[in-house]
Formats: sequence, C-alpha cells, structure tokens
Amino acid sequence: MNSSTTAGEFPYIHGFSAEEQSRLVRQAHMFETSLFSHIDYSDATRLLEVGSGVGAQTEILLRRFPQLHVTGIDRSAAQLAAASHNLAQTPWCATRYTLQQADATDLPFAERSFDAAYLCWVLEHMPSPARVLSEVRRVLSPGATVYVTEVLNSSFFLDPYSPNLLRYWMAFNDYQYDSGGDPFIGAKLGNLLLAGGYRDVQTEVKSIHLDNRQPARRKHMIEFWEELLLSAAEQLVLAGKVEAATVAGMRTELQAVRNDPDAVFFFAFVQARASPY
Repeated sequence: MNSSTTAGEFPYIHGFSAEEQSRLVRQAHMFETSLFSHIDYSDATRLLEVGSGVGAQTEILLRRFPQLHVTGIDRSAAQLAAASHNLAQTPWCATRYTLQQADATDLPFAERSFDAAYLCWVLEHMPSPARVLSEVRRVLSPGATVYVTEVLNSSFFLDPYSPNLLRYWMAFNDYQYDSGGDPFIGAKLGNLLLAGGYRDVQTEVKSIHLDNRQPARRKHMIEFWEELLLSAAEQLVLAGKVEAATVAGMRTELQAVRNDPDAVFFFAFVQARASPY
C-alpha cells in the first residue's frame, strides 16, 4: 500500500507513516518561535483548531494560552490517534482539549460555538479552502480571532545551485496542485479571508533566512528539509512525476549543500489574522 494512505484515509502528499508523524512534532517545535511571535489568544477560551493532525500545535496552544480549551478536528483517523497518544504525554492539559474526526467543509458544530480559530499548514492540502474558511466563520462568534498560516512554496531558495532538487521541488508542487491542493496559497490568504466574510484582515510575510551567521541552525534546517521532501518521494515516483535517479541526485545535492561552508537557505510563508463579521 502506498505510504500516502492507509485504509479509509485520503491522499496526503507527506503520508501517514510513523516517521512523518514524528516529523510533524519536530516541525512544530522548530517553527514555534516564528509562528507564535505575534499570535495572541489571551481573550479567547474556546478555540477550534482545524487540521489538528498529530496534536503538535495543540500542545503549543495549550501551553502558551493556559485559559484555552482546544477542539481539534482532522479528517484522518491515523493522525487523531497519534494526537491522542502525543497529548496523553502532557497530563497537565488532559481536560483542556477535545479531538474529533470531522470534515472542515462541513463542521459538526453550531453557530457561535467558538471565540477563536487556528489553521496552520492545512489549507494548502484542501481542494476547497474558501468553503473551509466559510465554515469556520459560521461557527465563530462575532469579534472572534482567527489566525491562518500557510506556505508560499515559490519562495524556496537554496544555494549552491541544485538542479535535481529544483526538478523534484517543481514536481512536488505540481503533484500537490494536481491533487487539489495549493502550494502557493499563502499569498492568497488576504483575498480568501475577505471573500469569506472576514474583517480586519492583516497579513505578515515571515521568512527563514539562514547563511554563515547561523551555520548550526542552517545545517539542521537543511537536514529537516530533506526529510520533508523525501516524505513525498514514493508517491512522486509511483505517479511518474519524478524518476528515482532525480531523487538520488537530490539527496546527493542536499548532502553537498549541507556541508558547504557558504550555503544559503531561504523560505517564506504567510500568516494572516482576521475576525468574522
């Protein structure tokens, strides 16, 4: 069976393997400082987390905002099972979260059920992001706060020049787009929120720019990025989007970049804040 799915699951470019679930936890910790630098839920008590996955962001939300109760929803039973296991390791938040399998385009909640919402790295995987944002608005109370963080994959830059990696990266993005996702959705968040009935829409471009000033962090990020890219390799090869030789060439290039004393890594993403009318 393709690692992108398990029985009853939906296609997901990174798959549902134990290794991928572990990567998501490490990713949440790696990006926590940047992601949460301007997030403020201090006035909220009932937060909806859409696409809560393995619970990695849930733990951060509960830790940073001790007054919150988080309701996390996800379509994947495998991810929800991992979230239950992960969150059970933090008994101090045991009574402060609920996990539920649900479709974000048809939320099983009444209007005004929540006074905050959080979406992170989720709309990029959904074929109907506008419908999701509309549903989220329906279940939020007036004046609630929603933060949405999304990728802008066209921003990725790595030096030295790595042709196999670039071929793979384009195939990665094409495959996600062809599967109904949007690897460039970060730049579109302002329009999506305005069209979805939100007001006070603000967006911020956040970037990760690593060079000789932070060599240890640069090396760590490139190692993580290789893991992220390879999580989709089986799917891309089976779908005929890339050849195995390209994957092998990419790994060789990433090793060379990781060890290059003058390597540069750059990636940007977009975070939006808004409130429903």
